[in-house]
Amino acid sequence: MTKLLRMNRRSFLKSSATGAALAGLAPGLLGSTAAAQAALTVGFIYVGPKDDYGYNQAHAEGAAVIKAMPGVTVIEEENVPETVDVQKTMESMINLDGASLVFPTSFGYFDPHMLEMAKKYPDVQFRHCGGMWKEGVHPENTGSYFGYIGQGQYLNGIAAGHATKSKKIGFVAAKPIPQVLQNINSFLLGARSVDPAITCQVIFTGEWSLAVKEAEATNALVDQGADVITCHVDSPKVVVETAAGRGAFVCGYHANQSPLAPEKYLTGAEWAWGNVYGDFVKKAQAGEKLGNFVRGGLKDGFVKMSPLGPAVPEAGRKQFETTLGEIMAGGFSVFKGGIKDNKGNVVVAEGKSFPEDAIELESMDYLVEGVVGSTS
Repeated sequence: MTKLLRMNRRSFLKSSATGAALAGLAPGLLGSTAAAQAALTVGFIYVGPKDDYGYNQAHAEGAAVIKAMPGVTVIEEENVPETVDVQKTMESMINLDGASLVFPTSFGYFDPHMLEMAKKYPDVQFRHCGGMWKEGVHPENTGSYFGYIGQGQYLNGIAAGHATKSKKIGFVAAKPIPQVLQNINSFLLGARSVDPAITCQVIFTGEWSLAVKEAEATNALVDQGADVITCHVDSPKVVVETAAGRGAFVCGYHANQSPLAPEKYLTGAEWAWGNVYGDFVKKAQAGEKLGNFVRGGLKDGFVKMSPLGPAVPEAGRKQFETTLGEIMAGGFSVFKGGIKDNKGNVVVAEGKSFPEDAIELESMDYLVEGVVGSTS
């Protein structure tokens, strides 16, 4: 039904003369009755299915939270590619549904698609998941939000460090962009806080969602001796099920994947988008200015951890809970010196540490010592 609805909307705007006329109308002019009934209509757009056990599901869970808020109507579209199709989806949400706040959640929706729509509809607020918004460069009715989920990957690493027997852990990654590199590095640094001899093998698939390559990468990591696996891809489902099927432990990402491997799931770094979306909606309903560059971590309620699984030993539970407490208290830094990259260069000097919002982390282009793999 979702796919059929999306096709109807897009074809309506693309092929009909009425659709062409509607595109020039002010947002919310159509459907005024619905607008009168709902204080705020919010649109969510997902690049994949809402039940993918991953990136899209995490956002859909956040959307579900605001559906329960008074005066809010939520419009959702899933499986929308990072092409001009997403512009058509945004236009239909604005012109046909009266959306005045739109969340195009996928990385590739930002430029040029969301930016084009923001220029065309200056009275609509657009917020994108990522860190690409820049003051003075991008429209004021746009913005970015993201979370310091590297904190969660560090905690994943602690659980992995206590579970591994081979002292080899593995990471299936999509692309070597700074956020992915932060997560890989954080995972190993957490594990090395347990045992400095632990190494991490990383394999890049080149795509955010490519099930065959994700399965191949997971199998290759296990074949090379990794007995704990995590990932940064859109849907960890294939990685989790493949790793557990091979007898390896797993740490989750984006959402809670424990139902997929209850005995092998150690913990997971999850998004808590309901808190973030709820804050945006409250501000919009109150007529307040929405933040343009919004960030937070575990302490701020942007990130949460899956419950610890039965395979985490008592010592691991204690270190996990102690470190989580330190992070929640504030001031904890994952990247504190001295740290070398895997080419032997000092990247964090002794006595120095990077707070989670440091510019150095936003432009990270290296893998830390102990990570076997390459960013090229």
